[in-house]
Amino acid sequence: MLVSGRGTNLLALLAAAAEPTYPAEVVAVASNRPSCPALAAAVQRGVAARAFPARQFGQDPVRRDLEISNWLHSKGASLLVLAGYDRILTEPLLATFAGRILNLHNSLLPAFAGTMNAVSEALEHGVKVTGCTVHLVDAGAADGGPIVMQAPVPVREEDTEETLLARIHEQEWRILPAALALLAEGRLKVEGRRVLVLEGAP
Repeated sequence: MLVSGRGTNLLALLAAAAEPTYPAEVVAVASNRPSCPALAAAVQRGVAARAFPARQFGQDPVRRDLEISNWLHSKGASLLVLAGYDRILTEPLLATFAGRILNLHNSLLPAFAGTMNAVSEALEHGVKVTGCTVHLVDAGAADGGPIVMQAPVPVREEDTEETLLARIHEQEWRILPAALALLAEGRLKVEGRRVLVLEGAP
């Protein structure tokens, strides 16, 4: 996993992976922020964790992503999940995990794509429904890859960014593990912009 924040989705995936029938496990967690709470959460649960701050790589994102890719490979990672990761991936990671990268975004894409402020923007825009999206990551526009799964969340008149985000998180914790399970089982088939869910593993 690549993370930049509190790690609530990391905890959701770890909880899912603790189930005997779940088809994936979290083997490594990387972050661009050394003080990221998600790194501490990973360490506390015995998961390999490491920070890759930009200053160690001369602010070169390609150098950093190459190092992250090599480290993840050394830990046996075969799939990559971005959950609250606030950097755009470059070629080393995109190539290493091509077709095997999931990103979680807290809006119903394509609405409010390419921003870390999607919840506040949804409130400012006055939408009546927002939510969250899990999509496959490709080399196109940020948050622009084929959509795997979405969950709608109604916006209440009294909502603040905090209250709305809390309800979106509840849906994130549900759909991210579900989407990862489908990817791990080889049950996702991409046809153009559409992601089809196969009945059984191919």
